[in-house]
Amino acid sequence: MLANRMKLIDSSGIRKVFDLASKLNNPINLSIGQPDFDVPEAIKEVGIQSIRDGFNRYTVTQGIPELRSAIQDYYRARCGVEFEDVLITSGVSGGLMLAFIALVEQGDEVLLPDPYFVMYKHLANLFGGKPVFVDTYPDFALLPERLEEKVTKRTKFLVINSPANPTGRVYSSDELRGIAEFARRHDLLVITDEIYDHFIYDQPPDTFARYYSKTLLLNGFSKSSAMTGWRLGYAAGPQEIIESMKMLQQYSFVCAPSFAQKAGVAALNLDISRHIAEYRAKRDLIYEGLKGFFEVEKPGGAFYIFPKAPGGDGAKFVEKAIANNLLIIPGNVFSEKNSHFRLSFAAPDETIHRGIEVLQKLAREF
Repeated sequence: MLANRMKLIDSSGIRKVFDLASKLNNPINLSIGQPDFDVPEAIKEVGIQSIRDGFNRYTVTQGIPELRSAIQDYYRARCGVEFEDVLITSGVSGGLMLAFIALVEQGDEVLLPDPYFVMYKHLANLFGGKPVFVDTYPDFALLPERLEEKVTKRTKFLVINSPANPTGRVYSSDELRGIAEFARRHDLLVITDEIYDHFIYDQPPDTFARYYSKTLLLNGFSKSSAMTGWRLGYAAGPQEIIESMKMLQQYSFVCAPSFAQKAGVAALNLDISRHIAEYRAKRDLIYEGLKGFFEVEKPGGAFYIFPKAPGGDGAKFVEKAIANNLLIIPGNVFSEKNSHFRLSFAAPDETIHRGIEVLQKLAREF
């Protein structure tokens, strides 16, 4: 009865851990990829007032004009980028879905740096494409020479994610230029997922769109403003692609949540530097606690760290961690390899300290 495409995907390994968390007593939860702070009050008030004012119906499919204009202004002022068009989406996940439907044909190859965010691989498979994995281990750098080894005549586009989930890797401006030069040589579209762009700790913020015009940028408000349940994101880039995504949105999501779009205008330029400083400190806390016990790269952004498991089997190590009441995610959820595991440090410091204690204990046992 089910379509054959359903055989190409399985339930997210992250969701499986979430389900397990509900069965444990007071687990040390370092699995959840969402901020541990609440939506800022100023944004809540705009959303609440919009609901009270009756702004509760469908909006135009492409999103309200004031939010689309505010996004254009934001990128123009922040990094001198002028996008041809902007579409408001139901989260970055919604933007990814629309982009893959619009772009992927049977047999198209999609370049994915490995490790990768879980959706990329499954979306490529769902719509008849072939995910082609570009190894970035051990330091998670995306090297142009490795891209060159994987590109073929069937390559349709490259997906990049900086700051990255699950590794926390942030590409430098020079690295972004190198990726842009590769894409230009092969006339490839690049989809850049920049949902963690506020969470950059050791270098100035940048965007891939500065370096290459054939770019589809996806971003949103789930991480920077903790609006995970509000389902608000956006796509910006070539008009032909945005128009196709808009048409598909008419027959799927219809529009992003109306009240959330009003709040998005307020969220776009809200100062969250206090939260960023807190998360930089959390990054330092988890890294200092793990570096003497694990092979681990210091994350430059997002709120994840991706250590190598002792013994090289991430899944078995996660089983041991869960047996010690610690919830983490096996690396093979995000990778074709099973050598690492992911922790989220979007958690109270007390929880991070408890997690470090368990991880150090497990490392000593190995």
